[in-house]
Amino acid sequence: MSNKYKHQYLRNTFIACLLLWSNVVVHAQTTMDDVPMIGAEVFIEPGQTATEIDGWFRLMKENGMSVTRIRMFESYMHLPDGSWDYTLFDQAFKAGEKYDIKIYANLFPATSFTDVGGFKFPKSDENLASIANYIQHLVNHFKQFKSLYGWVPINEPGNGGIPTDSFAAKRFAQWKIDQPVSAYKSNGYPIFDFSEQRFLVDYNVWFLNWLATEIHKYDVGKPIHINNHNIFQNVAEYNFPQWRKFLTSLGGSAHASWHFGYFNRSQYTVAMSANSEILRSGAGPIPWLMTEMQGGNNTYSGGTPLCPTKEETAQWLWTTIGTGSKGGIFWCLNPRSSGIEAGEWAMLNFQDQPSDRMLAAASVSKAINQNSELFAQARVAESGISIIYCREALWVEKTQQTPGASFVGRDIGGVMKSALSYFEALSEMGVQSNLQEIGEYNFTADDYTGKAIILAQQVSIPSKYWTALENFVAKGGKLIVDGLTGYYDENAHCILRAGFSLQKLFGGNIVEYKAIDTIFKEVIENINLTAHLWQGYILKGTAQEIGHANGQTIATRNNFGRGEVIWMPSLFGLGARITDSYYLLSQLLAKELQPILSKLPISFKKIQPKMLMKTLQSGNSYVSVIINKSKEKRVVAVENRLKSTSGQIIFNNKLGILKGNVVGIHPEETMVIKWVN
Repeated sequence: MSNKYKHQYLRNTFIACLLLWSNVVVHAQTTMDDVPMIGAEVFIEPGQTATEIDGWFRLMKENGMSVTRIRMFESYMHLPDGSWDYTLFDQAFKAGEKYDIKIYANLFPATSFTDVGGFKFPKSDENLASIANYIQHLVNHFKQFKSLYGWVPINEPGNGGIPTDSFAAKRFAQWKIDQPVSAYKSNGYPIFDFSEQRFLVDYNVWFLNWLATEIHKYDVGKPIHINNHNIFQNVAEYNFPQWRKFLTSLGGSAHASWHFGYFNRSQYTVAMSANSEILRSGAGPIPWLMTEMQGGNNTYSGGTPLCPTKEETAQWLWTTIGTGSKGGIFWCLNPRSSGIEAGEWAMLNFQDQPSDRMLAAASVSKAINQNSELFAQARVAESGISIIYCREALWVEKTQQTPGASFVGRDIGGVMKSALSYFEALSEMGVQSNLQEIGEYNFTADDYTGKAIILAQQVSIPSKYWTALENFVAKGGKLIVDGLTGYYDENAHCILRAGFSLQKLFGGNIVEYKAIDTIFKEVIENINLTAHLWQGYILKGTAQEIGHANGQTIATRNNFGRGEVIWMPSLFGLGARITDSYYLLSQLLAKELQPILSKLPISFKKIQPKMLMKTLQSGNSYVSVIINKSKEKRVVAVENRLKSTSGQIIFNNKLGILKGNVVGIHPEETMVIKWVN
């Protein structure tokens, strides 16, 4: 490394550490009161003309789009002789100013032509210094444009594992030296080493913070936005509460072709809903928006070839808006002309005319702008129901994999799919539940009356949350436990033997688990539920039996303080998901959560298979986003607990109707209804 780069690297690293240590929160223009913005990413590459670029921005303006994102390719600016030529990208930023399109500038340091996703971590000290040099030139040049809305320091962080380069190895070695000794040691038993997984979480925090710090050295206070990706697989390496310290807004990539492998096509909208809820929880007090959604057909790229329908485009947008998003950006507006993804993903056709998908997005934008004050002030109407996942459960599940027969419950993904199954069941009830990592839940309240937590197949519950869960229930909360939840601690040590750490809270212990079958039946509270793979038998303590099979207790209710715990050590969520029928599970949830559900402003009067509802509150008004993913027209009674029963349709893309509190909605239709309280 040259002395110049070495000095620059050390200085940048020092400043980054100062920001991290001081927990500085960056404040900027993006706020929770912004009107949601719809847009599409403009792909800039050599060969394009100023006229083409101007035309793309004009088409966005004409179709109600007000925001875009641009990959700022160093390879297309930094010339071999070391000089910089920004002309191509200047044309885009000038067009943004001309048509009043806000631009998120996405860093994209020099990489190979075939690299679709871009860098995730520096590869060496020299590479880190090179990135710093790129940021200095890029930010100092483009901060002059009024169209620059904010910076995206990296495209889709999330690596799936620690890089194998020496730079990461050196930081990992130092990280291990710096780690405090854990007070909890799994009772002295030999344990698995999850230091690599924990380091990856911290490594992401360090590098994203370093990038944000570098940007703000030259463009102080400008919004910083990050879009994670492949959320259902990568979420265990994201520490969103730490990210909030240097972000202005949180985002995500949610491409059906790449990221929804846990779902089938008819479930992609509920997948978007779950993805959105994870991001909303991760964002906490800062705004969030869906940075990338699939805009068009994928031919050779992506895991699953598909072209979104115009109906799906509207569904995905409204689903994110209904989850409190401040907007959505499609990947992408214009098809790139060369490289991997050439001719794919675009909302414009090859004649540079808006596709049916773009026109659908325009109709959503129009409805939002016609009700701009309503959506600017809209916040999710909290249900009080939280489905909790633990990153340690995802780590343990992956570590314990062995070759053999495949069962959903014990394969990689079983933990997340279990959580998702309860999310889907509640969605069919018209209930908007939270979906969040256990570290994002507020365990510091004085009263949890009217609150519920669902722990579905969370095989590892870290020891630091055992007392927190006890306090939650003791202070009035309801805890519903499914499957092998609590089987391990954070070190993959089985805690079910004598001295079970959750015994007092659960009101008993496990006698044993037995593998039964892919699908079998169990009766809980007189409801004939479908279970998957394992049946757990409970040795009762203080708990009351609510399920019995084979001469043993299979489910209990335990009163604990002012709350209670429902313990069902079989995989009922996955049983419902595998059989594609949530009706019976929803019945059980409706019974157990009735005191909470009875206080919701809006929900479905009856369980509605293959439908979902999102609910927002804006001042004295409420907004319901209702989507019908079934194959037939549905007549649905809405449980309206507001003072007024008056409702107004502000969006319907298949002429659905509203009569009183009854909705008539067509297959694949999205309806948005404003209710005045």
